Amino acid sequence: MTRRNTPSMASAMPPEHRQLPILVTIVGIALFAAMDAFMKSASMAVGAYSALLLRNTIGLALVAPLWLALGGRWPRRHVLRIHLKRGVVVAFMALTFFFALVRLPLAEAIALSFVAPLIALYLAAILLGETIERRAIAAAVLGLAGVAVIVAGKLGTEELDRDAVLGLSAMAFSTLLYAWNLVIQREQALVARPLEVATFQNGIVALTLVPLAPLLFTTPEVATWGQIGAAALLATGAAIALAWAYARAETQVLVPVEYSAFLWAALFGWLFFREELGPGTVAGAVLIVIGCWIAARRRPEQSAL
Repeated sequence: MTRRNTPSMASAMPPEHRQLPILVTIVGIALFAAMDAFMKSASMAVGAYSALLLRNTIGLALVAPLWLALGGRWPRRHVLRIHLKRGVVVAFMALTFFFALVRLPLAEAIALSFVAPLIALYLAAILLGETIERRAIAAAVLGLAGVAVIVAGKLGTEELDRDAVLGLSAMAFSTLLYAWNLVIQREQALVARPLEVATFQNGIVALTLVPLAPLLFTTPEVATWGQIGAAALLATGAAIALAWAYARAETQVLVPVEYSAFLWAALFGWLFFREELGPGTVAGAVLIVIGCWIAARRRPEQSAL
C-alpha cells in the first residue's frame, strides 16, 4: 500500500532540529560502509550467500529480543506487506551487491551504486506522491556527475576481465533494486518504528535466502565469524538510524546524502584492503560532497512544510 502526501514527523520538529535527520542519515551511511568492508572480507572467505545469510540471522538474534522487550507487537496486514516487500527486495539487492563487491574495489563499487539515488527521486514522485524540487534534482545530478568522473577514470585505465564484467553486471542489477529499496524505506518508516523495521528486515531477508542453503552454504572459520558478527551489529545500527531519519524527512532530502557513502567506502577500502584512490576518484568525491551540501541547505520556507 502506498501512502500519498502523508505528513512526516519533520513538521513537528523544532526548526533547530530540522537538520538532525540528515546528520543521522550520514551516521547510518557510515555504519553501512563499515559493514560493507567487513562483509567484503567475509564474502571473500565463504561467499556472498553464506556471509549475508549469517549476518541477517545474527542481526535478527540481536534486535528481535530488544524489540519484544520494548512492547513490540505483530504488525497489521498492510504494514506486514511493506515489511515483506522491502525484505525480499533487500535480500536480492544485498546478495548481488556483495557478489559484486568481491570482484570490485570497495569505493568503486559504492560509486557505481550511486545511480540508484537519482532513480529513487523519480520513483518517490511516482510511488509516494512527493514533489521533486529543483534543488534536489540539481544535487542528485551533481552527485551523479561525480560518480561519472570516478567511473571514467577507473574504467579508462584498466582492462576488464571476466570477474570485473560479472561484478559490474551484478552491481547494475543491485542498483535497480537499491533505488526501489530507498523508496520503500521511506514508505516503511512512516508506518513502523526503527526496531520493528530492523527486526523484520533481518528476519525476512534470512527467510528469503535460507531455501538455498543446501546448495550454497559454507561454514565459516572462527575469524570469519567475527567479521560477520561485526557486520551484523553495524547493519542493525544503520537500519535503525536510517528508519528513524526517513520517518522525519522526505526521500528527496535524504537520498542525495547517500552519496557520502563513497567517502566512507574510500576510507574503509584503504584501511581494510589498501585500495588506492586516483585523481579522478578525488575529483569525483569533491563533486559528491558539493551535491550533499546543496541537498542539506533547504530554503527556510521549505523547511516549514
